[in-house]
Amino acid sequence: MVKTDQKWSALPLLVVIQLAQIVVAGNQTSPQISLFGTTTMLTLHSSPFDLFERLDQQIASAERVPNAEVLDGESAYTVRLELPGVERDSIDIKATNRDLVICAQRPAAMSNDSQAPLLSEFRAGSWSRSFRFPHSLDREQLKASYRDGILEITAGKAIEHTSVSVTLEN
Repeated sequence: MVKTDQKWSALPLLVVIQLAQIVVAGNQTSPQISLFGTTTMLTLHSSPFDLFERLDQQIASAERVPNAEVLDGESAYTVRLELPGVERDSIDIKATNRDLVICAQRPAAMSNDSQAPLLSEFRAGSWSRSFRFPHSLDREQLKASYRDGILEITAGKAIEHTSVSVTLEN
């Protein structure tokens, strides 16, 4: 039912239903008799389970960012990212005042013409991930290491002075 000016009206809903007439049954169009005469029905899928299979494929192909772990130490932050299959030369790390930005690229797997994959969940392509910290970063203390598919970045906390003494000139 559609609510219009505090009154309920079924007419707009019936019109939408009659105009839409989408049936789940195979990729064909078939004439149907309705209250408004002969209409053509558009069919989308052969089975309701096809919708779930398609959703599963879309989720599997969605862009993924690497899992991360951020630790807050007394004098430094530590960021660890899982980067299996990423080459060391493709990793780019940039730091600004309070932000750390990590970019990398995972190359596509080599395909063999004699074998076609039945299933491939490997993701190739470029991605970027950024982290914002509550304190400024000391860019001079940045250190990064990459071993066994784990990128570890240590960023020291900058010493921030909140008050400054100013002397008056004559």
